Amino acid sequence: MAGTNNVTELILTGLFQDPEVQRACFVVFLPVYLAMVVGNGLIVLTVSISKSLHSPMYFFLSYLSVVEISYSSTLVPKFITDLMTKIKTISLKGCLAQIFFFHFFGVAEILLLVAMAYDRYVAICKPLHYMKIMSRGLCHVLVAGSWLGGFLHSIIQVLITIQLPFCGPNIIDHYFCDLQPLFKLACTDTFVEGVSVLANSGLIALCSFFILVSSYIVILVNLRNHSAEGRRKALSTCASHITVVILFFGPAIFLYMRPSSTFTEDKLVAVFYTIITPMLNPIIYTLRNAEVKVAMRRLWGKKNSVVV
Repeated sequence: MAGTNNVTELILTGLFQDPEVQRACFVVFLPVYLAMVVGNGLIVLTVSISKSLHSPMYFFLSYLSVVEISYSSTLVPKFITDLMTKIKTISLKGCLAQIFFFHFFGVAEILLLVAMAYDRYVAICKPLHYMKIMSRGLCHVLVAGSWLGGFLHSIIQVLITIQLPFCGPNIIDHYFCDLQPLFKLACTDTFVEGVSVLANSGLIALCSFFILVSSYIVILVNLRNHSAEGRRKALSTCASHITVVILFFGPAIFLYMRPSSTFTEDKLVAVFYTIITPMLNPIIYTLRNAEVKVAMRRLWGKKNSVVV
C-alpha cells in the first residue's frame, strides 16, 4: 500500500442489525442467489448446446449471463454468510479485491449491453448486411473489448484507492466494500480522489446510457418501415433489452447521481442491483423469447430421454 495503513481489517455494518431480520434475509436471499446462478447457467448451457441459438444476439446473451453470475458472486456469497455472523469483517486487501471485481464485472456488463444494442440496431436497420457486419470475429472483438474496458476501469479505481492512508476508524456502513464508504475511512481529504473515481465511473455510465438510448430511438423510428409481424418480433426482442437496461441503470442513477448518504434505502437499492436484477435477467430473456424457450424444452427433453 502506498499510504500508511494502521487498519488491516474492516468491519461491515451489514444490511440490518436485528439478528431476527438477518436470519429472515438469509432464508430469502440464499434461494434468490441460487436461482440466479441456475437461471443464468441454464442460459449459458442452452446457448452453447443448441444449434438454433448461434446468432450474435445469443452469443452476447450467453456472455451476459456469465458476467451476471460473476458480478453477483463477487459480493453475494459473503453477504449471505455474513447474515449469520454477529461481527462481519473483511481484510483491507480483501476489500480492495472486492471493489476491483465488482467494478470490473459491472462495467463489463454495461459495455456488453451496448454491444447487444448495436447488434439489434444492425439487425433491424441493416438487415441485408447483418451477417456480414456482425461477423463472428467482430462479436469476439466486442466481447473482448467489454472485458478490457472493465479491467481498465477497475484498475484505475483501485490504483487511486491504494494511495490513501487508512488509520481508523475501520467501520464501513454497508454490507459490501465500495469506493465512497471506504473513502470515508481515509485519514486524509479525499475530495480529489472522490471526484476522480466519480468521473471515471460517470463518464462510462453516461456515455453508455446515451448510446443505448440513442440506438433504441433509432431502432423504434426505423420500425415504421417494417411489416406488422416484423415490428412485433423486433419490439419483443428490444423490450427485453430495454427492460434489462432500465433495471441496471435505474438503481445506479438513484445511488450515484445524488449526494451520498447512509440511508438504509441505499443499501436496499444496492441489494436490488447486486442480487435481484441478475436473477430477473434470465426470466426476462426467456419469457419474451420463443426461440430460447423452445431450445430449453429441447434441452430438457434430451436430458429426460437420456435418464429414461
